[in-house]
Amino acid sequence: MTPESLISGYFARVVKTGTLTITYASGRIQSLGDGTGNPVAVRFSDNGAEWAMMLNPPLAFGEMYMDGRFVIDEGSVFDFIAIMKVNGFRRYMPRIFALIGFLPHLARGFRNRLRAAAEQRQVAHHYDLDGRLFRLFLDKDWQYSCALYENETMTLEEAQLAKKRHVTAKLMARPGERVLDIGCGWGGLALYVAELTGAHVTGVTLSEEQVAMAQRRAVARGLAAQTEFRLQNYRNVTGSFERIISIGMLEHVGKGNHRIFFRKAFDLLQKKGVMVVHCIARPLPVPSQSPLRRSTSFPAVTFRRYRRW
Repeated sequence: MTPESLISGYFARVVKTGTLTITYASGRIQSLGDGTGNPVAVRFSDNGAEWAMMLNPPLAFGEMYMDGRFVIDEGSVFDFIAIMKVNGFRRYMPRIFALIGFLPHLARGFRNRLRAAAEQRQVAHHYDLDGRLFRLFLDKDWQYSCALYENETMTLEEAQLAKKRHVTAKLMARPGERVLDIGCGWGGLALYVAELTGAHVTGVTLSEEQVAMAQRRAVARGLAAQTEFRLQNYRNVTGSFERIISIGMLEHVGKGNHRIFFRKAFDLLQKKGVMVVHCIARPLPVPSQSPLRRSTSFPAVTFRRYRRW
């Protein structure tokens, strides 16, 4: 059997509602659905795209679309996804596809549990990119995640400022205290805490680009003596801190390393110290994340459910 026959058979089983037209690399056209809704037309530009979609559809769909090898000729990619979801595409997904997507997740989780070096590669993949990319979507302070929208009219800058104000209040740092920022990013929160509270803030990250920018920003704001930014794995930090803060970092630690992360934080935190952790989570546990998201955005990230307190 060819990839075309397998894929066309799958779509024929799935799409009963809506209007979907598929053009294969061979030129064959397949019309599906009951003719309702907005029509959607898609096209495979080459046989390789069909092979990729057959072998690992959760990953290949996004990659082939980004590469222009799975083309939306009519409608939008959102319309195509809507048709697939309405028709319950997961019910008809061969189990081998789920296994293909899940095996890398298991292997990666095992490696990350044993090797801290893997974290360096993951962070570099994610953050050691040209700063012009991040300028396109970050606020002026280069805050990356967890913005706090206190009302619907707030801008991104206002929501990120609200986040910094909120977590700094929870931190309760005082002048002269030592604060550790695990996963400090480009230094915006560390500089904010140092300037507002008078504490000395040490930020650690595994991104060379982030360290370099954070150090430049500290000099420009006259906070170089009150802050320190290191290219260092949190596992290797030594010393004692009255306060520890970590924003958007726990996602990168990975579920298998949560115990390591919190044990290290406990060892670094002084008795009666305060630690504030702010992370992205989901309301229900899932066995694995999307292969596309894992390969392009959040390598080795596992989202878990956490209580808010």
